[in-house]
Amino acid sequence: MQLRFGLTLALSAFSLAGCSSMGISNGSLDYKNTTTLEPVKYPEGSMVRPATPLYPAPTIDPLAIEHAPKLENKHGNRFVLPRPDKAQSNSAADAQQDSTNIGRPQLVRDGNQNPLLKIDGNSATIWQYTLATLSSLNHSIVGQSKNRYEVTIKIDQQIYVLRLTSVGTSNNLAVFNADNSFADQEKAAELLTQIYQNWPA
Repeated sequence: MQLRFGLTLALSAFSLAGCSSMGISNGSLDYKNTTTLEPVKYPEGSMVRPATPLYPAPTIDPLAIEHAPKLENKHGNRFVLPRPDKAQSNSAADAQQDSTNIGRPQLVRDGNQNPLLKIDGNSATIWQYTLATLSSLNHSIVGQSKNRYEVTIKIDQQIYVLRLTSVGTSNNLAVFNADNSFADQEKAAELLTQIYQNWPA
């Protein structure tokens, strides 16, 4: 009874541990031991179509094989991909770099000919640049939204709302009236041109 229980326990442990942890080969590295086969030979006098390989095997330099990455486990008998730790750190660095890369503003117009300032890059950084530009233009800021990129400014006794909207990495800066309608096109174009000309980046 104890022998049967011990055998069952050992088999259970082996099956739970799996073959990969035991270092048992699964044939995933057999491709390294392949040999070149001779072309197919037909009996003399037989009529056959010429056999041209669809995907001919490339000729690989032995030096390239010698310096190829070792994609195998520590026992050298199973194919294993490297862990993505290094790739994650690179992607984090790229994301940080993307957050500081800001495109040059472009004056554009929408379908209704309302002027917009199109800027590619990180929205938070663009908004900081926008506020800095407004500060340098000495426009009085009446209020600023805490939930979105929106600031209320007063120009020539008129209240305008400057709003940044984003789609992906593309951002549009537009000028609105206090009632959320688009501001007068000439006034909006004048303000956006001032921002464009004094953009810090």
